[in-house]
Amino acid sequence: MSSSSSDSSDCMNSKDRMDGTDCKDAKDDSDGRDGELCKVKICGLTRIDDIDAVNSILPDYIGFVFAQSRRQIDATTASKLKNRLDFRIKAVGVFVNESIDTVSSLYKGGIIDLVQLHGDEDDGYIARLKDACGCGVIKSVHVGDSLPPLPINADFLLFDTLTEQRGGSGKAFDWSLLRGFSDLPYFLAGGLTIDNVSEVLRTLAPYCVDISSGVETEGFKDASKIRRFVETVKTHSIGYP
Repeated sequence: MSSSSSDSSDCMNSKDRMDGTDCKDAKDDSDGRDGELCKVKICGLTRIDDIDAVNSILPDYIGFVFAQSRRQIDATTASKLKNRLDFRIKAVGVFVNESIDTVSSLYKGGIIDLVQLHGDEDDGYIARLKDACGCGVIKSVHVGDSLPPLPINADFLLFDTLTEQRGGSGKAFDWSLLRGFSDLPYFLAGGLTIDNVSEVLRTLAPYCVDISSGVETEGFKDASKIRRFVETVKTHSIGYP
């Protein structure tokens, strides 16, 4: 796997929306991250109750899904939820093959702090998006039996299970494929639960773990499960095997 990087000026443009640390620093720190605490993203928030739950628990990121999904919300709903969200939590907008103008508008409007691309967006798209609004970009990588070619213009990767629905399946891929991976800081998604995340953090070094269905009960976010998941992650340091 080839080492990947993106223009440091793109990173600096979005640093105020990324944990108070720019994405270049995050990538520089991805090697030798042994002993650090992993970050947490709770994806697919749709209700005021969801926002109140995460405000009391303080994961690092939450996700608003703008792509077609049972968790999809529109810009008006996202704006209301973001206005209630604790400023210490960063909002990630999740898109599939969306127009650059739409994504840029949501970012410039302060509704989202970071962009997650889950479709067929290539490095050219990512470069044009950054030129349009200076956002930080998480690019999903759908993993089957092996790692596919990786984008070079993203600030973060997000490894998720290859499915027809482009992620969000709650199914895991073979996580051993990521042992020793350090090309870019990455989010890990797909099949994570309260019961298995500790083992993941003992064997891999993700920048962030990303969960949605694993903290739901009957299709809705469960504050108790969110708290247990965040507390579990934050009590385990990460490290390469």
